[in-house]
Amino acid sequence: QVQVVESGGGLVQAGDSLTLSCVTSGRTISQSAIGWFRQGSGKEREFVATIASSGNMAKYRSSVEGRFRISRDNAKKTVYLQMSNLQPEDTAVYYCAIGRSGLAFRQVDYNVWGQGTQVTVSS
Repeated sequence: QVQVVESGGGLVQAGDSLTLSCVTSGRTISQSAIGWFRQGSGKEREFVATIASSGNMAKYRSSVEGRFRISRDNAKKTVYLQMSNLQPEDTAVYYCAIGRSGLAFRQVDYNVWGQGTQVTVSS
């Protein structure tokens, strides 16, 4: 019933920018934290960014801080991940997930996941 669909991925060159979208359906997300995670080939899934339900708090992994920006539009049930100065190490499948509460910092605190969108950065 509840679905999460990511889009906006693609092939870019190092230094380029890209914006990912996470469109949800089936319920309101106004009370839920939303997170972005990524998984590179042969690697474990890792945390990228999260935004609180109110939109007034956001956290990023250190390697993307200053380059990535997460935002949300609760009315549109959509969350965005703006990425700039992309680097080859950013290459991964990016996943969007809905948290169990308004604040979520662990992967186990997210219970609805999308299928992911591929981001490939060439050098």
